[in-house]
Amino acid sequence: MQGVAIRAMRSSDWPEVRTIYGEGIATGHATFETCPPEWDDWDAAHSIGLRLVAVVEGRVVGWAAADPVSERCCYGGVVETSVYVGEAQRGMGVGSLLLRCLAVASEADGNWTMQAGIFPENLASISLHEACGFRLVGRRERLGQLHGTWRDVLLFERRTP
Repeated sequence: MQGVAIRAMRSSDWPEVRTIYGEGIATGHATFETCPPEWDDWDAAHSIGLRLVAVVEGRVVGWAAADPVSERCCYGGVVETSVYVGEAQRGMGVGSLLLRCLAVASEADGNWTMQAGIFPENLASISLHEACGFRLVGRRERLGQLHGTWRDVLLFERRTP
């Protein structure tokens, strides 16, 4: 995709990343979160080497991150992904570029499985993950509540070839 640069996320990117995260939350189909966290909380919960941003003309327009699914050693090499694209750039290939770059970085970091939990209503995210080599593993029914409504989550995974 022309004009888009992918680079490591910096703490100074947080205001733009937080805004994009908030736009995703506002859809009601991106996460169980109801508001973006503060930087210190987000920073503590996300692996430093697996945080990327997409930049167009000096502005962050999307972000992706991957984090270990568990601290237990038996799950070493398995990470969960997050990908968010700003409203104005959705459907333009930014998410695909971010997720593909995240996969390369994840593999270079020694991970062998990437997984993503996606609400069934989030058709754009499902298409994105499938296009980037993820496959549907199963459906976790009534996994959690969002605004008082039980939500299912589809589990997708991508294994290192």
